[in-house]
Amino acid sequence: MEKTRILLVEDEPDLAKVLVDYLTRDGFDASVEGNGANALARIRQTPPDLLLLDLMLPDLDGLSILREVRKFSELPVIMVTARVEEIDRLIGLELGADDYICKPYSPREAVARVKTVLRRSPRRTQAETRDAAAASLIEIDAESRQARIKGQRLELTPKEFKLLQALAAKPGRVLSRAQLLDRIYEDNLEVSDRAVDSHMKNLRKKLSQAQPEREIIRSVYGVGFVFEP
Repeated sequence: MEKTRILLVEDEPDLAKVLVDYLTRDGFDASVEGNGANALARIRQTPPDLLLLDLMLPDLDGLSILREVRKFSELPVIMVTARVEEIDRLIGLELGADDYICKPYSPREAVARVKTVLRRSPRRTQAETRDAAAASLIEIDAESRQARIKGQRLELTPKEFKLLQALAAKPGRVLSRAQLLDRIYEDNLEVSDRAVDSHMKNLRKKLSQAQPEREIIRSVYGVGFVFEP
């Protein structure tokens, strides 16, 4: 059986070696590229199944690479960064990153995050499979503005329904508060993006009551929320 190919784009050799060793031990075909421009060329020629992409790289930085990759591929991308400013996180996720790992991190944590992203989306080319999994859990009727979990109707406010609809439309993808704010306040009122938190808290509580054994909407600290069917 062909191994899942992981490309780590990292210019710190010692850190890269340790992580590659851990990934290899877990059965992945892991390799390293330390130069941004070379990494982009390599991704174009032989796309991996998942990309672990450092933000700060020589020649071409991680966000620039991600921006270019998203022009031709939907492969899963986990950003790795020591810069924890919220703007970097938001920019990266809005460009299409699937998750973030902040340095310093433990190799075990990194491997666990890789497995989680691959489990959500083994291949981006299998988006239909992922969407079907979401549909089997939650039914959303846009016309009647009703939602059900395995046939059980959820009593949602209009804004809670819009939040659920927006997140469920992109399972496995993190949406920032600003992105969600645009969905629930279409009249462009000047509202703080923290208004999302209040509606989201109530929505997650209702989802938890209907499906207590799993966390359907997960909070990504400092970034936003992700729907995980």
